[in-house]
Amino acid sequence: MSGAAGGNAAGKVLGSLNQGTLINSIAGVVGGGLGGTILSAIGAPDLAEVAGGGVGGGAVLALVSVVRNMIGK
Repeated sequence: MSGAAGGNAAGKVLGSLNQGTLINSIAGVVGGGLGGTILSAIGAPDLAEVAGGGVGGGAVLALVSVVRNMIGK
């Protein structure tokens, strides 16, 4: 859930990254899972739940935005 929230928050704060609620949420969930996995692997399981989701969600949304913009040109 925090990944989806992170993706949507990043989309709202950084309007140039906004891909719409559905894409923001999907990118957020994927990024949240990746961020949580990475933080758990380095020994921060409590931090992985919230920070990994939010930060990972925003990071994957940024990546999706860049790729979609490149394809659109």
